Amino acid sequence: MKKLIEQDSKVRQVALGTPVGFLAFGLGSGLSRYAPGTMGTVIAVPFAILLKGMPAIAFWPALVALFVAGVYLCGVTAKRLGQHDPGGIVWDEMVGYWLTVALLPLQWTWMLAAFLLFRFFDIFKPWPVSLAEKRFGGGLGIMLDDVIAALYAMLVMVLAQQFLQGQL
Repeated sequence: MKKLIEQDSKVRQVALGTPVGFLAFGLGSGLSRYAPGTMGTVIAVPFAILLKGMPAIAFWPALVALFVAGVYLCGVTAKRLGQHDPGGIVWDEMVGYWLTVALLPLQWTWMLAAFLLFRFFDIFKPWPVSLAEKRFGGGLGIMLDDVIAALYAMLVMVLAQQFLQGQL
């Protein structure tokens, strides 16, 4: 019990005591005891709305920069915690959600459907999501599996959008 309390204290110290940890833990949302990845995705929604307000010429470079920043943030934070992919690190879920909604209209129904699909693919990790998580280490491994999960969700969403518009 004492070891668990010490570990929890260390996680909170890294997550709330450093800017890198604070960002990697999704502004603290990753400290949730229940479904931290889902909480990280929830915190990503308002930022997704802001990002989608940008012109495409700025959106895509911003998303790439957020991914690259995530490789650093997640890698450093995981190393500080001495863990491969701590569940509380949720920057990867945030970037994954932002990628999922990139090609969708800014409407609550699409945003909600993207949220649910992204969480589905991130939780169940179909191939090659699971492979990316195992094959790559550090921040890149933490980020890459969520990007692949986002690409799956994005593909389903784009196909649904085309189907509903009568293009399929």
